[in-house]
Amino acid sequence: MKSNKTILVFAALIISSMVLAACGGGGLAADPVTLNWNWGTEPPSLDPSLATDTTSVDVVGNTFIGLTKFDPVTGEVAPYLATSWESGEDADGNQTWTFHMRDDVSWVSYDAESGKVVKDSEHKTVTAHDVVYGVKRTVDPATASDYSYVLYIVKNAAEINGGSEELTVDDLGVVALDDYTVQFTLERQAGYFPAIAGMWIAYPMPQWAIEAHGETWTEPENFVSNGPYVLASWIHGGELDLAKNPFWINADDVQIEYIHGLMIEEASTAFALYENGELDSVGVPLPEMDRVKSDPVLSADYYEAPTPCTYYYGFTNTKPPFDDVRVRKAFAQSIDRQSLIDNVTKGGQIPATSFAPPGIFGAPEPGKVGLPYDVDAAKASLQSYLDEKGMTMDEFNALDIILMHNTSEGHALIAAAIQQMWTDNLGADVRVENQEWGVYLKTTQNDAPLDGMPHIWRLGWCADYPDENNWIHEVFNSDEGENRTRSDNADFNALTVAAGSADDPAEREALYEQAEQMFAEEMVAYAPIYHYTTVQVTKPWLTRHFPPLGANDFYAWTLDDAARGQ
Repeated sequence: MKSNKTILVFAALIISSMVLAACGGGGLAADPVTLNWNWGTEPPSLDPSLATDTTSVDVVGNTFIGLTKFDPVTGEVAPYLATSWESGEDADGNQTWTFHMRDDVSWVSYDAESGKVVKDSEHKTVTAHDVVYGVKRTVDPATASDYSYVLYIVKNAAEINGGSEELTVDDLGVVALDDYTVQFTLERQAGYFPAIAGMWIAYPMPQWAIEAHGETWTEPENFVSNGPYVLASWIHGGELDLAKNPFWINADDVQIEYIHGLMIEEASTAFALYENGELDSVGVPLPEMDRVKSDPVLSADYYEAPTPCTYYYGFTNTKPPFDDVRVRKAFAQSIDRQSLIDNVTKGGQIPATSFAPPGIFGAPEPGKVGLPYDVDAAKASLQSYLDEKGMTMDEFNALDIILMHNTSEGHALIAAAIQQMWTDNLGADVRVENQEWGVYLKTTQNDAPLDGMPHIWRLGWCADYPDENNWIHEVFNSDEGENRTRSDNADFNALTVAAGSADDPAEREALYEQAEQMFAEEMVAYAPIYHYTTVQVTKPWLTRHFPPLGANDFYAWTLDDAARGQ
């Protein structure tokens, strides 16, 4: 998923608070156990079919339940809405996956007037039909889901989503065998499919609420969900709060009853609130890293660990001068990643020359493939381009090359450092711009107008499931992936498909390594920067996980209110 990770992206607003009155039934206590959290930005969408980023997925992942989930410690696929599943074949030899669902998950909503969570009176439990509706809705081209390509492994999904005149969503390879059994038929073998089946784009969705309210169904007064929390309040640009769902299947185990969530983009502001005890866990701003590590109190709060995300700069491969591989190679090879980590990010990140990080099946060892930092090679590549075009460096700089990032103090510091590297190593002048997160995602879509697309742009990608298919294939394959780089190479596309389809694990690993090498060394469609670490401080009264995959599991955290008040 597209990352808006806490070590880099935060948000700035004055805190407001909400106190819920005591009420019976589905209500909360007068003084609920409350997590003070920073979402980091305005979530672009709370619609499971439309969510693409970590902020949105954090909210959706705590208000909805999928067929499967990831264990917050091991990252392994675990039962959730489905209690069991098995693989088989249909009459044509296509792989099928059948999921057997529990029958006691309720559809609920939040009544702001009474302060109560209420069950839906007509649609009482989540069924296989709700799963089928959600999957079909994501694939339906009318929904315009930017993440629909993840479901292209489902039979006929790619053709339907591409606007086929012969197929409709009713031809999609998903069916309810009965009220609590759902079966998927795939285009090709995919042993990792149980992980995809648990993703938010395949969540059961409330058809009646969506059809009744259209685009406004995700507003609090219309929101219907089925997870451990409900949407209690959403003040756009200000705060988004969640309340515990007392009808949740494991409600007795959910200790945190309320999540008071802000949208603070400035890392320094969020960190100041943390130091003042007004936020319970935040990322560490880059300029504060040394102080946090040396401070006796803050260092005790500090947590650092590898996380399966990669920070990268994408090149718009169809926009001159980055439509020439020599220019892309020059810019990629003039980035000193280790210097950036040592002097700017300071969080123990791993320099990246390929895409998928350690811990992902099929990922090459860091540094094994890709282009290393090499100023002489970078200069030679750019000079070759200039000579062929009969262009001086001044004329090259007159092209007004733009590097864009989403608004964040951390991203700005990284951009400034790399901008200086390009100046020092290549003599290239690069202008840096930034946009608000939701706008930025639209600007950098692969079908956005080329005139508005920056030459270079930053994104982070975090694992949706621990397989290279989710990385080099789903992000960069131009037929079946997100492909914001707008690269197009038939051999590369065929290679990632073959890697995903191979039965032998060793063969899959070898093919994925070839694909990583082709994309980073031959096509040079992007410049990987580093593999993330989680760099976070957490108050001693909060006990939490740092899930390697999926949304934060607020429902499994605990908070000692008495310790907080001391």
